[in-house]
Amino acid sequence: MAYTKEEKSWIFQDWANSAYSIMITTAILPIYFKGVAANAGIADTTSTAYWGYANSIGTLLISLLAPILGTIADYQFFKKRFFGVFTGIGIAFTFLLIFIPTDAWLLLLGFYILSLIGFSGANIFYDAFLIDVTTNERMDKVSSAGYAFGYLGSCIPFIIFIIFQATGILPISDVALVNIGFVMTALWWLFFTIPMWKNVQQVHYIPAVKNPVKTSFKRLFHTISHISEHKNIVLFLIAYFFYIDGVDTIFRMATSYGIDLGISQTTLILILLMTQLVAFPFTLLYGYLAKRFSAKPLIFTAIFVYIVICIYAVFMKTALDFWILAMLVGTSQGGIQALSRSFFGKIIPKKRSNEFYGFYNIFGKFSAIIGPALMGVITQVTGKTQYGVASLIVLFLVGGVMFLFVKEKNLENL
Repeated sequence: MAYTKEEKSWIFQDWANSAYSIMITTAILPIYFKGVAANAGIADTTSTAYWGYANSIGTLLISLLAPILGTIADYQFFKKRFFGVFTGIGIAFTFLLIFIPTDAWLLLLGFYILSLIGFSGANIFYDAFLIDVTTNERMDKVSSAGYAFGYLGSCIPFIIFIIFQATGILPISDVALVNIGFVMTALWWLFFTIPMWKNVQQVHYIPAVKNPVKTSFKRLFHTISHISEHKNIVLFLIAYFFYIDGVDTIFRMATSYGIDLGISQTTLILILLMTQLVAFPFTLLYGYLAKRFSAKPLIFTAIFVYIVICIYAVFMKTALDFWILAMLVGTSQGGIQALSRSFFGKIIPKKRSNEFYGFYNIFGKFSAIIGPALMGVITQVTGKTQYGVASLIVLFLVGGVMFLFVKEKNLENL
């Protein structure tokens, strides 16, 4: 069966916002920040730690808001409004990066944190819209397609940027070229969000009440106080907390790690592009195999791949090693994220999807606070980024063991 209009529009949103993930979170801004920090006399290992701290601060702030915003968004009309507000914040502060002076490394981190809050906040509601656009039977396929086409779509502005950088076709400075990258990312995100805004509506919701904020706090406290009714969901969230921590940390800190190993900026950009291209078919493959074998064994497969990645990273010495590592990441990054999202969507009550995806987000984002901070501290103390990467392996082991006890069952009637 072909994708419906709603499914296509939802998938297209991943195409839109994934440009931020690679251009801002992973490629251009981390490299640019390292240069700005170096100009200010900050050592490479210290700036790597600061970048980790910035990611931790951004994820902490949105994580504190996620549960209550998600609970409010379960009421009719709120989900789409919140999605629009946070998307606007993310796009605006991505664009505003062009106005930051080249020596203002702290202000640069501040604007990045605000753009990250917008990006992460919008994704809470984007994820929750999954249950509105498709059925349980198609959820793994649609979720995987979202991540897959997100990887492919993010490559286009990235490739344009690489062409500008490699050919020197534009007679401008490196700083001006970076600013073009920021503008390109913001406009790409804005333009390709239009189908999602136009065609996707909140199908599953709780009827509107007079005081949604007050009522939402009561609902949230009730859910927390009756958490024993949702043991399977809680068990999944704890498992997810650990293994996605490792995934997010490797993704966010990869560029800084590569620079610390002495890999050139041009090589790093090409490696990141290769990772995106590898991720496209492999994420679709995860979705296809999940339909045949179910999502759970495929998530275990991805966890195993990440354990191999952590072990391999400790012994990396050359650019070739980093190419191999990036290829391994590309094979499983999209798969573990997509199937975790759809797995969760199938075990929660649909009318309360935003409330539960708020918890999903907070578990994921709080884990992303620990990982980069842990890696940053260990890197700063030891002076070796490899030891920070090595510490992540325990997160995948704990998450995998916890996930063994999660049941694939539908709790829609709770």
